[in-house]
Amino acid sequence: MDERTKRWAVNALTFGRVPFVVVFMVLAIFYAYCPAKGIWVPMLATASLAIAALTDLFDGRMARKWQVVSKFGAMADPLMDKVFYLIVFPTLLWLLGRQPSESRHALVMLVFTVLYILRDQWVTFLRSVGAMYNANCGANWVGKFRTAASFPAACIIYVYAALHPCFLPQMLIYVIEAGLILVNLWSIFIYTRQYLPYIKQALH
Repeated sequence: MDERTKRWAVNALTFGRVPFVVVFMVLAIFYAYCPAKGIWVPMLATASLAIAALTDLFDGRMARKWQVVSKFGAMADPLMDKVFYLIVFPTLLWLLGRQPSESRHALVMLVFTVLYILRDQWVTFLRSVGAMYNANCGANWVGKFRTAASFPAACIIYVYAALHPCFLPQMLIYVIEAGLILVNLWSIFIYTRQYLPYIKQALH
């Protein structure tokens, strides 16, 4: 396989995250309105989320293994992560909001979702400023940890919201969401500290 084909394969894997999260959204909404269609619907929805998570896990590994790491890929990967958050977390918020017993939980999910979106916009701004000074705009360790934790958490929250299985009590879901909120806040702090010199340069 030549280098060009390898690059196309890695980029296809990265962008392949989008159709799987769209399929998840469609299936999640379909099952919310038609639960009688069977448990296979939420199972397929969860599988779509899991496959989306695997694309994030393997695209970077493949790029490094095949030595086709690029600036394009470094920028495309976080963009696909943002697409994931923008589709999946509002869908979870909608699922919780339509259940009377989860009204308070939906409020927590609202804060959770808004924080994710605001954090991503802030980091995008910081990277844009850093790019003016040729900074390394790749994800740092806390950003990678946030992403790695968000994918399985989304699967768990969805299974809870759709099926309410006995092995996933509400308190456990609250703990997961609270943990990710703390990771988000820590990520904002780390990225801000990392890019602060470039912000100061830009202001002067």
